[in-house]
Amino acid sequence: MAMPKDDKGVMTDNGKYVRYTPEQIEALEKVYHECPKPSSLRRQQLVRECPILSNIEPKQIKVWFQNRRCREKQRKESSRMHSVNRKLSAMNKLLIEENERLQKQVSQHLVCCGRPNNALATNDTSCESVVTNGQRRLTPQRPPRDASPAGLLSIAEETLAEFLPKATGTAIEWVQMPGMKPGPDSIGIISVAHGCNGVAARACGLVSLEPTRVAEIIKDRPSWYRDCRVVNVLNVLPTGTGGTIEILYMQLYAPTTLAAARDFLLLRYTTVTQDGSLVLCERSLPNIQNGPCIPLVANFVRAEMLPSGYLIKPCEGGGSVIYIVDHMDLEAYSVPEVLRPLYESSTVLAQKATIMALRQLRQIAFEVLQSGAPNNWGRRPTELRALSQRLSRGFNEALNGFADEGWSLMASDGVDDVTVLVNSLPEKLMGSILPTASGYSSAAHVILCVKASMLLQDVPPAHLLRFLREHRSEWADYNIDAYSAAAIKLGPCSLPGGQIGNFGGQVILPLAHTIEHEELLEVIKMEGVAHCPEDALVPGEMFLLQLCNGMDENAVGMCAELIFAPIDASFADDAPLLPSGFRIIPLDPIKGGSSPNRTLDLASALDIGGSRTRTSSNYNVGSGSARSLLTIAFEFACESHMQEAVAALARQHVRTVIASVQKVASALSSNMNSNGTLQAPLGTPEAHILARWISHSYSLYLGVDLLKSGSGRSENVLKLLWNHSDAIMCCSLKSMPVFTFANQAGLYMLETTLVALQDISLEKVLDEHGRKGLFTQFAQIMQQGFVCLQGGVCCSGMGRPVSYERAVAWKVVNEEANAHCLALMFNNWSFV
Repeated sequence: MAMPKDDKGVMTDNGKYVRYTPEQIEALEKVYHECPKPSSLRRQQLVRECPILSNIEPKQIKVWFQNRRCREKQRKESSRMHSVNRKLSAMNKLLIEENERLQKQVSQHLVCCGRPNNALATNDTSCESVVTNGQRRLTPQRPPRDASPAGLLSIAEETLAEFLPKATGTAIEWVQMPGMKPGPDSIGIISVAHGCNGVAARACGLVSLEPTRVAEIIKDRPSWYRDCRVVNVLNVLPTGTGGTIEILYMQLYAPTTLAAARDFLLLRYTTVTQDGSLVLCERSLPNIQNGPCIPLVANFVRAEMLPSGYLIKPCEGGGSVIYIVDHMDLEAYSVPEVLRPLYESSTVLAQKATIMALRQLRQIAFEVLQSGAPNNWGRRPTELRALSQRLSRGFNEALNGFADEGWSLMASDGVDDVTVLVNSLPEKLMGSILPTASGYSSAAHVILCVKASMLLQDVPPAHLLRFLREHRSEWADYNIDAYSAAAIKLGPCSLPGGQIGNFGGQVILPLAHTIEHEELLEVIKMEGVAHCPEDALVPGEMFLLQLCNGMDENAVGMCAELIFAPIDASFADDAPLLPSGFRIIPLDPIKGGSSPNRTLDLASALDIGGSRTRTSSNYNVGSGSARSLLTIAFEFACESHMQEAVAALARQHVRTVIASVQKVASALSSNMNSNGTLQAPLGTPEAHILARWISHSYSLYLGVDLLKSGSGRSENVLKLLWNHSDAIMCCSLKSMPVFTFANQAGLYMLETTLVALQDISLEKVLDEHGRKGLFTQFAQIMQQGFVCLQGGVCCSGMGRPVSYERAVAWKVVNEEANAHCLALMFNNWSFV
């Protein structure tokens, strides 16, 4: 069919060219915007009801709509290609600049190869203390500075002069961070400092937001820096050049119970450079006379920020190129020796602050591109991001237990393995919802937090986290005395994930994930919950809102977190959240790794729990850190007169959880070989049998081998199937088919795990075209054994569109040649 160059005419199948008047085009365009693909009846109705179209045949109108849709698709594709081209051009410019910087760095190495090793270190002397091997070495402090506007402007200009060379990569020797490869789809170019005072990290990346919007997001540090508790603006001083000087006080949470929190007194300078770039630079406010002064705060260590900040350049065609520098002295001397790697590692700083800033910008830019329609459970992306922030902040608040938040220490029961805090001001955490939810006055309630930390040896944080997430029944103890639990009288907020009696399992309901899948937000529905029927305050259904991040074993320096809070089925926006959970922090660098997001099933090796059937596979997982720190914090709510009784119950509950987690960690550690590689089980016998049936049936019906195997051993078949490049999955032969198995690529495509796979139905994944193509040919599949389907678009478990070039469906038969399930293979799939 010949395509016209514009909307004025169309070439029909018989070669006749039909030209439309402007009025006819206007009428057709109006219908197109209402319904781009009208049915035959709708087209006939259009001809009858619109007099100006009466001389045009319905078939010609059909051709017009086909061409109109094609032109719309071409325009969108052209716009997308232009956008990608602009992005590639900007990224190419970044890479050229970075390459030139690295060439200069190499030249300096060659020139200075005969000098002492510290010759390349930065000459930055703004730091007034240096930490060497955990010992604080004081350096002579500068004389007090003047706190007048002119004096503060002088400090601001000095900060700017010291920051810009760091941002352009010339003031510090920067080394590319392991595993962070630059490219058009990468988060950016990430590097860490080598041979400088304190810890420092640098990043540069491209974001599709205007510079002023970028600056607005960056200034709201508590919204993206999860360790940031508060940023208070103490004073604002405009400068004569149109810039702004701000005096800030910032507090950072402590990541574990074994260290104190950090705070900073900062000067932030916002200005525009001569080339039009927007700059936000900041540093710790030096010793000044008659200026703002924040005395040392109890339970905080005053840390120092060396000249740091954000250089934001407008990008041609829209968007911004941002350069980020974080440079701090976190006073590592003040923490136990085992924790000093957390405060002396530039890589840890990069993960917690530098990369988080880039991810927040990319996430918001991605949300702007979305239509704004509600996501799962009626939540918009911004609302889901706010829920993640509430969970993370609530967990940090409970873990730190600051006195100004109402927390105080309860007396020990004689064993110091756990610490119990009580909050006598629950309204600060739970708001006014609590009285209406429970029928009791908020003054009659308190919140307890039971927390503990322990050192783990040879336990990969990512693998332990995935096990805790997918096998809750293996570590959560729900055998709590019914009378004591009922006495708490707070319904779904009683216990963090707890319920009277036992539960049979969990259903993971995906809620949202970040653009790079490093963080998941989920709703967990407990199944098979048994409770005391006499207590009407305990709900029959149990739900948890859960935040999970750090499942990528290749993310160097990234801590793994599993944070959850009980919610009720209504899932109200203003519902109180009592977050509890686990934080696993690597203390040593990761030596190697493999593909992320792999599922691990070690339940059979643990010899705990029931005899439930599990599906596992042969996983070739990478090595993890030699040591890691596990921190646990669980929150409980109770009536004030029951405080002591519930505290004893909470101690018992958390100690049981700790014992179970230690057993899981021991099983993980025992499966590490001498090379630091985790030896996971090869899968259940049922998994090997199913893999053999899938491969044999494919060869039987299509006449070619599915797997290029040099051996007929069943464990090799399962391994090859698991690592197959195409997405392969099986679904049940029922009226409402659900997925029962998927290989690694299939799990990636469905954006789920083996545990949650059975909660996804085939009808949910396939679109209308795919369902029609598969279901109408189902009889043919059962008769001839297979069918080939045209490419199309389907949906992941998270609702993301997935395009595929071709699909094959075939019948999987067992040894008796009876149909067992239906297998599907999607070729060359990708997220749209």
